[in-house]
Amino acid sequence: MAVALKGKEVAEQLKEKAGELLAGLGGYQPTLAIVRVGEKPDDISYERGAAKRAAAFGLAVKSCVFPADITQEAFLEEFDKLNACEEVDGILVLKPLPKQLSEQEMERRIDWRKDVDGISPVNAAKIFAGSKDGFAPCTAQAVMEVLHHYRLPVEGKRAVVVGRSMVVGRPLAMLLLQENATVTICHTRTKDLAAVCREADILVAAAGQAKMLHEDFVREGAVVLDVGIHVAEDGSMCGDVDYAAISETAAMATPVPGGIGAVTTAVLCLHVIQAAKQRHKRG
Repeated sequence: MAVALKGKEVAEQLKEKAGELLAGLGGYQPTLAIVRVGEKPDDISYERGAAKRAAAFGLAVKSCVFPADITQEAFLEEFDKLNACEEVDGILVLKPLPKQLSEQEMERRIDWRKDVDGISPVNAAKIFAGSKDGFAPCTAQAVMEVLHHYRLPVEGKRAVVVGRSMVVGRPLAMLLLQENATVTICHTRTKDLAAVCREADILVAAAGQAKMLHEDFVREGAVVLDVGIHVAEDGSMCGDVDYAAISETAAMATPVPGGIGAVTTAVLCLHVIQAAKQRHKRG
């Protein structure tokens, strides 16, 4: 039976690290600005959860809510104010944005030093170049934090990442490469995907399809990290991995819920504190 790599204790360790960094800021309280456009229930729920977690980490939260029909020009004008605001250390934009707004323009516009969710092309370039002063996307970094917390070796291991998005797959591959893993990026059109996945010592599922990976995809003793989050018709949650099916083959695996998702917001909060620390150094 696979050992469950639970995210809660990883998040708690990151909280301790955050406290140490906060202590070095001389009483300064970093601020996270959460940008929400419109009143979609999912966005509101996510914002509340993120704000609650941020407060638990000792952060201040600035809620920036704009009407769903805001124009591109007006939105960018307000966004530039956040970039320039000395009271804001990190910016989190809830996506997707309404159709009249360009996400690509917003990503190009965000100050990379406040881009705590790693969406800026500047931060992407830094991650691909192996630079240590950029911010990786929080979910990709969360996978690495789980590996580090459980002391799972990466160097020399064969890692297979199923998913090629700029949010998880590609940046995660770069993070794994930085720690000397041999990395293969796959996707839903990879020929004989199951056979490629069976070569992995570390298998990351980030394809966005519920229970896509089952026992045929996992070699004996592999470590499986599931990034997917899906809600079934009965309200239950599952990931990209059929956890029950792989539990007899994998040595360790992250559950859904309670795995990577539990770590992602903790990484976000840590990024805000690191952004504040970097700003203080520059100041």
